[in-house]
Amino acid sequence: MNAPSSSRAPRRRHAARGFTLIELMITVAIVAILARVALPSYLEYIKRGKMTEAFNTLSTFSLAMGQWYQDNRTFVGACGTSGLAAAPTGQNFTYDCPTLTATAYTIRATGQNSLAGFTFTLDQNGVRQTTATASGSGWPTNTTCWVSNKSGTCY
Repeated sequence: MNAPSSSRAPRRRHAARGFTLIELMITVAIVAILARVALPSYLEYIKRGKMTEAFNTLSTFSLAMGQWYQDNRTFVGACGTSGLAAAPTGQNFTYDCPTLTATAYTIRATGQNSLAGFTFTLDQNGVRQTTATASGSGWPTNTTCWVSNKSGTCY
């Protein structure tokens, strides 16, 4: 008949699976270090992306101001709430015209929320200025261009 097998396979002990507490703590520490380095860079990247709204809107608004002048031979009356050269609205900036004379204008974009403190201007001669930046942000101002990052690169 069937004789019992004299050689039995030895039983293996299964090793515990998973992570040790030390491995988990090291992983958390590495992730925390990476986040501390990467998060400020990411926030600056987001800020620079939002600034393009002001640059594009001011450029477009300048064209409308030029058309207003051709139609009216003055900038006075432009930058109202309606019409060809109405002050635009935006998500991250408010727009206004602090200077309007017969032959000159200055249009301004003032940052809101995460861009509070940033102010960009454009005049009838196309002179771009960064007149203010967020306090303590490390961003420079510039009287000849719109600053688009902390290093002072112009847009």
